[in-house]
Amino acid sequence: MPQEISVSYQAIKSKVYRLIDALVVGEKSEADVQESIQRWWDLIHPADRPVAQKYLLMVLGRSASALDAVGDGLFAAGGAQQHLQSPMDGHHTPSRRMRMTDRLVERMVKEAGVRTAV
Repeated sequence: MPQEISVSYQAIKSKVYRLIDALVVGEKSEADVQESIQRWWDLIHPADRPVAQKYLLMVLGRSASALDAVGDGLFAAGGAQQHLQSPMDGHHTPSRRMRMTDRLVERMVKEAGVRTAV
């Protein structure tokens, strides 16, 4: 019997935040997080995926906004110098995050279409 996955906003937010925390503390690599989210997505029933996608994108958007606010607050407080790169070499600028989110949406939609057709 397949495992049932909750697609509530709170459940998805919790999943995303646990993955972010695991990445931040070094328990998981970016590849581990990607693999984990792919396994999680595969467990969601195809009929529940549109709602899961909506909530996931809401959580990702709000998380990106929170990270931007933290960075902006630190910069405004003089705690960061503009010429220094982040540990991620500046890879997570707002425009890059938006492109990553767009690619995620495209991939999810494409895979959902392929999987439901099978």
